Amino acid sequence: MNTHELEAELAAASWRKARKSGGNGGDCLEVAPLSRGRVGIRDTERPDQAPYVVSASVWDAFLDGAKNGEFDNMS
Repeated sequence: MNTHELEAELAAASWRKARKSGGNGGDCLEVAPLSRGRVGIRDTERPDQAPYVVSASVWDAFLDGAKNGEFDNMS
């Protein structure tokens, strides 16, 4: 897949954010499933920046870490 195809896929992607994000406006991350098992991730506070694209295994490892509290109390 070339850069233009990926950009088109990201533009047409079905982005979603966590239900618990509520109405926080731009304080969210959004994710979208992509072809080849990849996941797009973007910051709603920085819509001008290109989304990150990670493999399904990276996304799954992140979700497992979040569920297990690995990212709690990071501040």
